[in-house]
Amino acid sequence: MTVTLTEKAAFRLRSFVRASADETTEKAVRLAVVDGGCSGYEYVLDITNKRNSDDLVFEQDKVRIYIDPQSAPLLKGVVIDFVDSLLQSGFTFTNPNATDSCGCGKSFSAGDCTPTAVPCS
Repeated sequence: MTVTLTEKAAFRLRSFVRASADETTEKAVRLAVVDGGCSGYEYVLDITNKRNSDDLVFEQDKVRIYIDPQSAPLLKGVVIDFVDSLLQSGFTFTNPNATDSCGCGKSFSAGDCTPTAVPCS
């Protein structure tokens, strides 16, 4: 599994993980792809302390990441960055598997496996 975090993304994710951590549980980032968005799939980033037995687990720049096996093929090679500008603030995804993406940058399609899209709201 190859997911790459830019330095900015790793810094922001470490900050979120630390802010939600307590002394009794170890926190990680769950990265997933779900049906939805205006192009067919949406990216999901969550802070979690729950690892599923079939999760793929890796760590980069002191950020532990869990990915479910269904999302893994659609996330292979993705680069996650964090942008903070006057016009946009948040995580961005550069996905070599995406055949199309919507203007919001949070949704994409991937060839014939993409479900029917729903409009962005």
